[in-house]
Amino acid sequence: MMTRKPGRSGFGSASTAEQVTQGIDATNLTAIITGGASGIGLETARVLALRNAYVFIAARNIEAANEAKKLILKDHKNARVDVLKLDMASVKSIKAFVDNFIALNLPLNILINNAGIMFCPYQLSEDGVEIQFATNHLGHFYLTNLLLDKMKETASSTGVEGRIVNLSSIAHNYTYKGGIRFEKINDKKRYNDKKAYGQSKLANILHTNELTRRFKAEGANITANAVHPGLIMTKLFQYSGIWMKIFKLFTSILLWKNIHQGAATTCYVALHPSLKGVSGKYFADCNELKPSRLARNEVLAKGLWEFSTKLVNEAKKIT
Repeated sequence: MMTRKPGRSGFGSASTAEQVTQGIDATNLTAIITGGASGIGLETARVLALRNAYVFIAARNIEAANEAKKLILKDHKNARVDVLKLDMASVKSIKAFVDNFIALNLPLNILINNAGIMFCPYQLSEDGVEIQFATNHLGHFYLTNLLLDKMKETASSTGVEGRIVNLSSIAHNYTYKGGIRFEKINDKKRYNDKKAYGQSKLANILHTNELTRRFKAEGANITANAVHPGLIMTKLFQYSGIWMKIFKLFTSILLWKNIHQGAATTCYVALHPSLKGVSGKYFADCNELKPSRLARNEVLAKGLWEFSTKLVNEAKKIT
């Protein structure tokens, strides 16, 4: 990251989303991007639309999402962009979103699980789950499962590989002992905002790996990969306080990216033809990187899938 030099892919930390998708025609692709109303989600939506994909911005704040749509259309007047309401911390909202999308009778080639929150004070979602785990992992787990049949159907009927991109973080290395606190997910007394975030980001990679295992077993023409976008000063840092601003002041040249660079790895993994058939990998700066030992634990990945299924079923009973 500090050298800004390209890696084996030909791209690196200084590459932008437009650069890594240059020359790619996504005219026949339909993509959903969660949290696409701001930050790197908006830049991802803009660049995919620039490459002619039909983009759905899924966001909790519809007003902000519509403003994002206007910005994209201003940049590319022929862009195909639509907006649908989605709250990742609510199984009720996720189910309604999927029902609304399925009712449109459109294909689905790309799902980018981008929305997230970070370092927030302890709180529970409306479904009674610790909010970072609920928003960053559980909501995307449920959303992905609800959309899998549509993605499989699209891949089968068109012969075009489906792609799922889970936004994780290098923070997956910093989590609770054992990785995932299955029996203490809502433990307020021992809650640590940084470790809770790391736990949710570890879950994103484990989810990716278990999806890949299942796709290979089924023979589904879909890939799943996780990405670390890099350090970008977005609304994610709203709970970080003055210490993060000071950290950025002294490290901005070496470690931080702008929005255009921050969306590059997501767009690369979602669209680049060189990644056809590549699944279950973790990418940073548009290059494959080895994640933590816990992130490569198959038993932990299977356990997380079972635990997540249980939490979703319990949440559906509440609603």
